[in-house]
Amino acid sequence: MRAVVISLALTAAALLITRIQSLRIEPEFIVAVVRAAVQLAVVAVVIGTVFDHLGLSGLFVLVMFAAASVTAGRRLHGVKGALRIGATSIAAGSVPALIALFGLGGYELEPRFIIPISGILIGGAMTATTLAGRRIRDEITSKVAEIEARLSLGVTARFALRSYLPSGIHGALIPVLDQTKNVGLITLPGAFVGMILGGASPVEAAQVQLTVLFSLLGVQTMAASVCAVRVGRSFVGPGERMVL
Repeated sequence: MRAVVISLALTAAALLITRIQSLRIEPEFIVAVVRAAVQLAVVAVVIGTVFDHLGLSGLFVLVMFAAASVTAGRRLHGVKGALRIGATSIAAGSVPALIALFGLGGYELEPRFIIPISGILIGGAMTATTLAGRRIRDEITSKVAEIEARLSLGVTARFALRSYLPSGIHGALIPVLDQTKNVGLITLPGAFVGMILGGASPVEAAQVQLTVLFSLLGVQTMAASVCAVRVGRSFVGPGERMVL
């Protein structure tokens, strides 16, 4: 409990910095802290029951997916069909990975594996979707004249937008690429630290962490790619015209 209080004090210092710098994110900062505390407290209460029932664990995963989709959709405001794009992108990244990990015997189909692995992968897909979608949205809306000039030359909208997609995808993948390249050298990720604190051997913890990192690379790449394409298409209307 003492560690939680100390970390909360550090959070208060960070909040003070945002206030001094006039970042105007203080309300969101506070909401994030309160939500994290409340949500983890609720999870801590119900997780024991969920861990005893495979069906409830599946329902729990669906709740995580729905929350991730809503969060990503809200971050993509200004994009037509943002919620649908967020859900589709997250599913495209996380579902194949989960099927592979559990269907091919990487992990046993038990709640104690399903919930944490699903949470990590869905969360990673959500982050990549948000970063890629926002980057593509901003690129397109800031360069409408340039895109319309290409369209006036007779090229298709898909071709006109194609050059803007790679930067959005790459930007979304920078965090996971940096994390993977620097794991063990600069950072010790949560899965590794959690298993060590839980009494697992360093070798076991490293195996699990590598599985998570490698899976996240695939999950986030797929999610970002699908999101970039769909966000680009959302700005194209009938007659190959840009619709903002």
